Amino acid sequence: MKRSILVLMSALAASPALALPEAKDRVYAADQNSNTVSVIDPSTNTLLGLIKLGDPRPNVLSPLYKGEVNVHGLGFSPDHKTIVAVSTVTNSVTFIDTATNKVKGVTYIGRNPHEAFFTPDGKHVWVTVRGEDYLSVIDASTFKETDRIKTESGPGMTIFAPDGKRAFVANSFNPVVQVFDVASKKLLAAIPVVSPFSPFIQVTPDGKEAWLTHKDVGKVTRIDTKTLKVKGVIDSGPITNHLAFAKTPAGTLAYVTIGGENVVKVYTLDDDAKLVSTIPVGALPHGIWASGDGSRVYVGLENGDAVDVIDTEKQAKIAHIPSGQAPQALIYVPNAVASGDGRQNLEPRKDMPENVTLMLKPAENMEGSGMIVSRNLGLIDIVDVSVSKLKPDTTYTLLFEGQPEPIVAFKTDAKGAAMASATSPTRAIVKAGEASASPDVILVEGAEASMDAVLKSR
Repeated sequence: MKRSILVLMSALAASPALALPEAKDRVYAADQNSNTVSVIDPSTNTLLGLIKLGDPRPNVLSPLYKGEVNVHGLGFSPDHKTIVAVSTVTNSVTFIDTATNKVKGVTYIGRNPHEAFFTPDGKHVWVTVRGEDYLSVIDASTFKETDRIKTESGPGMTIFAPDGKRAFVANSFNPVVQVFDVASKKLLAAIPVVSPFSPFIQVTPDGKEAWLTHKDVGKVTRIDTKTLKVKGVIDSGPITNHLAFAKTPAGTLAYVTIGGENVVKVYTLDDDAKLVSTIPVGALPHGIWASGDGSRVYVGLENGDAVDVIDTEKQAKIAHIPSGQAPQALIYVPNAVASGDGRQNLEPRKDMPENVTLMLKPAENMEGSGMIVSRNLGLIDIVDVSVSKLKPDTTYTLLFEGQPEPIVAFKTDAKGAAMASATSPTRAIVKAGEASASPDVILVEGAEASMDAVLKSR
């Protein structure tokens, strides 16, 4: 049996917290596995609690279940008094009061919505309905759907230009960015891009460019918002998730989460964007947003169940904050709580075993990278696998030494990347914080494999 990748253990190290002055500001993270929204005070870098929108996995499997499932996307109103949370499985948009953390209303829309943002006037919310071919327009005061804007199939995210006149819509299934006139809702342009999978799009603070990530091919596309043409493409790295812009002492910089490398890469906005820093963070960085003054950048760790904080002057991680499970989108809302302590209607974070993160290391004369994360959900463990730079369109099997059956088998895509999940009693095999006692974890090529055969081949 030909061995592909041997896995080594890595540990997450917490950094000391650094107090910030924005006591009324809030950081919110959409927690996909626990179905909560984490509420963080950035002045102390502490988790205040969780807004519960549903039960954690696997409690959501009942046919009579009424809560939200897969809390995934986040947006906020121009007056910073309301956030919206999108749940992809229950097809919902939840409106939450930032002062009280209380749910004000819920709108159920089409199949698999992904992200939602308020129009610049604050009157409506545009939601990308990724499982269909339109944007759902919701009245922000009545929480009723009032219109649908036709798009290509699979719209992933909408972001508005600073002047409020144009909306840029990235797509999850087609290699295109569509540009709409906000007032008339008419399509202005369709801009070809390098990949059909773009989960996130953001506009520079000066409004001159729109940047979007391509998760499947590890790139970032820059679009000139005046000419509506592609200005450039950055080779960023495997599992390029979200990006944020921050005004720093060195000028405005772009911060991009690279999930396959557990880093945030920092680029200039020059015509030829330059990589100026690579900042190590925790497991599988996903959502990212800058503070109002640009001094801090907050990073949600999908496989770390936490938020890391980056100092934009030092270009280094300075804090590690526990959150709900599997944070996805993340937003920073200045002056979210004008009065009071903002702790109403929050639930405490339950104590759970720390996730076990295993980094993939290629065998000699071979290529491959990625990670395995074991997340405890009470009676079971969820094993999440993400890999890249393997053979395209090839089946691989994941094996744990000491466990007779394979954990999971999966097939890579045309780029040699894949993501997979499985349930397994991994806590009986690998214990968090005991790297020296951890057994071999091996990924091998082929649909059928056994650990005994692999060990005999060494």
